Amino acid sequence: MKIAIGNDHAGPDYKHAIVALLESKKITVENHGTDTFDSVDYPDFANPVAKAVNESLADFGILICGSANGVAMTANKYPNVRAGLCWTSEIVELIRLHNNANILCIPARFTSIPQALKMVETFLNTDFEGGRHQKRVAKIKCM
Repeated sequence: MKIAIGNDHAGPDYKHAIVALLESKKITVENHGTDTFDSVDYPDFANPVAKAVNESLADFGILICGSANGVAMTANKYPNVRAGLCWTSEIVELIRLHNNANILCIPARFTSIPQALKMVETFLNTDFEGGRHQKRVAKIKCM
């Protein structure tokens, strides 16, 4: 499995913790995030992650910024991306079960690192339910 990860200046600590978790599970990580707290523009990091997922160069993506709204909005411009903004593991479970989300967006200013790690675990361990949800997911693309 390969996961693309990106973050702005609100998320270097989160990214490092998540990368360590993923690597401990032998998951390949493609890092598109900043490692500093210097102000940067979130689309510069969200676009490469979304592009990798959109083009099936990565199985999933994880994006981190202050509110996670900006990275989610950016990622969801790509036709094959379903990015979900989550602040609890329960929401993460639903974006996987019902929406077949392929990018998890984490708001660093509204979650702790332990919460974020739990959300990543939930994201990885929850499969899409399909069934009645499949026809809804198929209607998401606007092309």
